[in-house]
Amino acid sequence: MTTVADTLTFDGLLARARAGELGPDPAAQRIAVAFTTRQAVRHEGRGTGYRNEVLSLRLGAAVGSCAVEPGALPDGAVEECVGADVATLLAHPLLPVRVAALDAYLMHVTPHTPEHGARPAALPAGTSLEKSRARAQAVIGLLDVPTGARVLVVGVVNSLLEALRSRGLRYVPCDLKGGRTEWGEAVVVDALAAAGRCDALLVSGMTLGNGTFDPLREHARTYGKQLVAFAQTGSAVLPRLLGHGVSAVCAEPYPFFWLDGGAGVVHRYTGGPEGGR
Repeated sequence: MTTVADTLTFDGLLARARAGELGPDPAAQRIAVAFTTRQAVRHEGRGTGYRNEVLSLRLGAAVGSCAVEPGALPDGAVEECVGADVATLLAHPLLPVRVAALDAYLMHVTPHTPEHGARPAALPAGTSLEKSRARAQAVIGLLDVPTGARVLVVGVVNSLLEALRSRGLRYVPCDLKGGRTEWGEAVVVDALAAAGRCDALLVSGMTLGNGTFDPLREHARTYGKQLVAFAQTGSAVLPRLLGHGVSAVCAEPYPFFWLDGGAGVVHRYTGGPEGGR
């Protein structure tokens, strides 16, 4: 049984990586490429759209990523990362840089393979909406809750809400931007306040980059609720938190489904630390 003393947090994981406890000395690993990806989308037949901006760092064959609010990343942040050693970036003052650096390092150390607990789920080629819906099915397939349960969805993705509706699940949509869903439902902005009236949590990896993830993880751990993460941000980070408040992860490293119309893959993780990485 995991106790409070040995429960792992994001900051704890970061500290272990900086100390070299999770792999090779991060001070000896250097980022070769740093880049941002910006996207705006409105799927055909949908009344609303959204924008994405993602910081990505390449370490060897691995790419680590962290989504940010569009325009939030300061000018020069990308240039600061190029050629820098990972240890320096793990201590960077910007949280998204720390997240992307940790993601790249952990992806380098333990890539998404069956040997590390990953189970691949294929995404068929198709339009952005078709691939979004296929990913949604891979994500909600990790939820083990009965019909009629209420799920807190942190990071509103209409395809995920649509998939939950098709399974007869209720949900509370939450996003820091607020607004309304495709079906006109009000989007709450305080995830932790809404968590108490939900039976399970479905949480975007983007919460790592804005500092809201660990309180949700702790809520799930304290109250014995299932927390499923869908992770483009921190796809190699969140599987490390399995058994520490995280129940399952659908990991989607760069390049993401919305970048290409060809076939793709996501990697699903379940179980505690021994079933993850």
